[in-house]
Amino acid sequence: MSLLHTLQTHLPGIAIDVLRLVLWLVLLAVIFVPLERFFGERHAGRARTELFSDLGFYFISSLLPAALLAAPLALIAVAGQRLLPDAIPAALSALPLWGKILLGLLIGEVGTYWGHRLSHEIPWLWRYHAVHHSTEQLYFLANTRTHPVDMVVTRLFGLTPLYLLGLAGPSAAGSAAPVLLLLIGTVWGFFIHANLRWRFGPLEWLVATPAFHHWHHSKFENINRNYASTLPVLDRLFGTYHLPRAWPAACGIEAAMPQTLAGQLAAPFRRTGKPEVQAAE
Repeated sequence: MSLLHTLQTHLPGIAIDVLRLVLWLVLLAVIFVPLERFFGERHAGRARTELFSDLGFYFISSLLPAALLAAPLALIAVAGQRLLPDAIPAALSALPLWGKILLGLLIGEVGTYWGHRLSHEIPWLWRYHAVHHSTEQLYFLANTRTHPVDMVVTRLFGLTPLYLLGLAGPSAAGSAAPVLLLLIGTVWGFFIHANLRWRFGPLEWLVATPAFHHWHHSKFENINRNYASTLPVLDRLFGTYHLPRAWPAACGIEAAMPQTLAGQLAAPFRRTGKPEVQAAE
């Protein structure tokens, strides 16, 4: 505890955040590298440039969105307080804490589903989301290969309903909901992107698994399926569920994507004249 206190006293906040992310990265590697080696599909190998790019995205995706979202979410919370009928926040505030958290997680998951789905169906959003789909060999670190614009949009869809309803915000008793939503989504995201050829039987009806999400990353028609991050029931409800016994033959996108971090960050801003969105079925 004294070492942690000393670091917090003498290091700036950004340095503490980077150190925390380095420790998490080491823990993730210790967990997933052996699992993927023994239980994953054998690949020819990953280019060093691509690995460095994914490491860069790991830090960018962890540090930048929170800073970009703080102001808009605060404004959304204020708008919710002024625009919503008093009966709605009163009813929500009467719920027990566990009820607020569960409701917040469900609402946030629904919002995230639609943010993700629209990132496939709206051409200008797809240009940013395509960066995430460009990986052709899924592994745990592909979870954070996400353009900052794409991540901000998806998180806004997930968090905006919570802030509007008063389930999140500085004075909200249920503010654990957005924290848990992001924590569960991030941790589970590493798992469902991992190169693990596991199947879970009836459990696959309840939670997203690597097989479920790998079909979402398939290179061809099923890329517009399986949008949910944790609850497949949403895809069943909205008609986008797809989970056969087989695994996709190939992952990635048909358009070329630079391998460098700078190239992938710049790619959405360059118009190529080719179709920018994979049309939903």
